[in-house]
Amino acid sequence: MLDHLRAIILLPALFAAPCIAAEELIATARYASGEPVPYILNAAGAAPKYVVILFPGGTGIVDPRLENGVLVYGFKGNFLVRSRKFIVDEEFATVTTNTSHSPERIQALLDDLKRRFPQARVYLMGTSNGSAATTDLAEYLADKIAGAIHTSSRGQIYSFDARKYKNRQLVVHHKDDGCRVTPFSAAQASHERFGNDLIAMEGGISVGDPCEAFAHHGFNGIERETIDAIKQWIRRGG
Repeated sequence: MLDHLRAIILLPALFAAPCIAAEELIATARYASGEPVPYILNAAGAAPKYVVILFPGGTGIVDPRLENGVLVYGFKGNFLVRSRKFIVDEEFATVTTNTSHSPERIQALLDDLKRRFPQARVYLMGTSNGSAATTDLAEYLADKIAGAIHTSSRGQIYSFDARKYKNRQLVVHHKDDGCRVTPFSAAQASHERFGNDLIAMEGGISVGDPCEAFAHHGFNGIERETIDAIKQWIRRGG
């Protein structure tokens, strides 16, 4: 396992403008019954090396759809959803969809992504309540995706032992997360007890409810630094 990681502050001259990739509603992922599993694809290139599936927090119901020809969806302020512009580049694409604990639903997405991007390495990233789904699916996905990233995780991350899984697992948490159900101490304990890879973030701005997206819980003000650290970890996996 990697040693405890800290955010790396890059020199301003190394920062390129975020890539604003077009949003595309995809409805080709389907359950065995034929029911669609819609998702939003953001990609800057035709053949990304990595595809990151995003599970937002809260209720996790993004529910992407077209209304009068316009793409409509929820959770635009969520840390992961609003930070997609820092994820997407020629190597990275994102898939934004409803958070789910269902192996059948995630498998429908994986099958569709395999057809669309056969060479891409797929990661699943959840935040807050979304991390409950990423940890619940860890065993099922252990031999199906390259890895999972659990950000601002709920307290049960304390007992999450990534050594059991064949793929890569990363815990990301703000040191000053003030939400009572997502204490930094639990994330730190998962690293100390099991050696789970951990990125501990500092800084930024905390506004309003400590459990909401614009507090330290949602990495407010350090979105880019947090995403850059995660992408560095992903690239280390090849």
